[in-house]
Amino acid sequence: MQVEIKIDHSRAEPKVIILTASVTEEIHSLMQKLSEENPRIITGSRNGKIEVLEQNDLYRIYAGNGKVYAVTDGEAYVLRLRLYEAEERLNPSQFVRISNSEIINIKKVKNFDLSFSGTIYVELANGTSTYVSRRYVPKVKKILGL
Repeated sequence: MQVEIKIDHSRAEPKVIILTASVTEEIHSLMQKLSEENPRIITGSRNGKIEVLEQNDLYRIYAGNGKVYAVTDGEAYVLRLRLYEAEERLNPSQFVRISNSEIINIKKVKNFDLSFSGTIYVELANGTSTYVSRRYVPKVKKILGL
C-alpha cells in the first residue's frame, strides 16, 4: 500500500482519499479505522467508586465468575461491560484477544513462550502469566510475525 501526504495550508481540516481498484477487506478495515473517533473510554469500579481507566495502564481484561475485570498495576477493576464490548472500545493495534475470556495488552507483555505444545505461554510485565488458547494461536503468531 502506498501512502502519500500533501500539505495544503488552505485546508481547514484533513481530507482522506483512497484510490483503489476494488474495496478489499484491507480497504474496508482502513476506512473503519479512519472514520472512528478516538477510542471510547473504559470505566471500572473498585471499592464502590467508578474510575476512568487509561488504556496504556491496562495489562489484561478477562471474564471470570460472571463478571469482567480489568487489571492495571496491582489493581483489579470490575467493568460494567461484556468482554466483546470492552474489546470494541480498545485500541486494536495495542490489544489482542487470546481466548474467549481474555484480552491482553501487547505492550505489557514481558515474553511469549512457544515451547508448550498447541498453546503459547504469556508472561506480562506485572508478573501475571496466562495462556493463548489453541483457537487464537494462529492470530497471535501472525501478530508476532511468526
